[in-house]
Amino acid sequence: FFSSFGSTMKILSFIVASCLTVKSHGFAFRSDVVSSPSMVVPEIVSSSRSALFSTNSASEESDGYDLSLFSPCKVNLFLRIIRKREDGFHDLASLFQAVGFGDTLHLSLVDDKEDTFECNMEGVPTDKTNLVIRALDLVREKTGNTDKYFKANLVKQVPAQAGLGGGSANAAAAMWGANQLLGSPASLDELVDWSGALGSDITFFLSRGTAYCTGRGEIMTPVAPMKDGTKLCIVKPDIGLSTPSVFKALKYDCLSTADPEDLLNRFMENGVDAGGPDAYINDLEQPAFDCVPELKALKEELQEIDGFRHIMMSGSGTSIFCIGEPDDMEAFMNKFDTREGLSVFTTEFISREEGVWFQPKK
Repeated sequence: FFSSFGSTMKILSFIVASCLTVKSHGFAFRSDVVSSPSMVVPEIVSSSRSALFSTNSASEESDGYDLSLFSPCKVNLFLRIIRKREDGFHDLASLFQAVGFGDTLHLSLVDDKEDTFECNMEGVPTDKTNLVIRALDLVREKTGNTDKYFKANLVKQVPAQAGLGGGSANAAAAMWGANQLLGSPASLDELVDWSGALGSDITFFLSRGTAYCTGRGEIMTPVAPMKDGTKLCIVKPDIGLSTPSVFKALKYDCLSTADPEDLLNRFMENGVDAGGPDAYINDLEQPAFDCVPELKALKEELQEIDGFRHIMMSGSGTSIFCIGEPDDMEAFMNKFDTREGLSVFTTEFISREEGVWFQPKK
């Protein structure tokens, strides 16, 4: 299904995208961007291994760069949609957790009059629309170093439209790295404050790895880190859903009524098991599954695997994460990782020490 559906929907998505102007930074977007209320068209993007691990224009080697930073992705352990605001955005409440699957950003100061940026993943823009370049611009402007420029090389593995915050993490890494190379003129609190201008999820990646995020996602409350090393598998179909399409399909009468503060307390008191599976709530699963019913079927199939304790879609999808490890990893990988249209990433929870950036897992 994922292969044939993708070919058809790519064409439809291109036609729709040509007619739409979307404002989307993580969860911060207007929900009225799809012109027809009766038609929700998922936006399709390839995240196949050939795209993920291509090195056509960027090298994984850090030679020639002043700084190399790991750029982790995230999962949402719960995600409650609280309300639609008058400005068209949505208030949410979510527990974010950093994981050890991610990208690498190489960065240097250069004696030049402009930034240069390259990326290995086909389709990633390398102009000023990219969040990395925008992050460098922001730090340069805010710190008054308007005559300083950077060379950046982003080696991407995290697929787009996955609900994993890959682009936001790249921007956070760029902010941290630029500040370091400039001699740390900005405090962490200042970087956090500035990051909201770029997008909602970026703020989280300046946390230590676990945070409770509210508002549009840009209001971050650091909490005690979840246990490092907690294993999980991320299963990503090649199909990607645009965040506006998911929100357009949201049925407000189907939202959970669980108090997000209660959910947070359950995770803080009980760890990743949260006192029961009913703490794993994602209000965006319903609309994502309505857009692509095969995602629900995939989740149900993963729920049949012995060894996984909790299974849920991350963010607005389309990644589904599975807490734990399958009892038979070889059989699991043979069934899912070799399937056309699916990618599987095994990883674990990570955090960082105060004043030190995230480190990749060996």
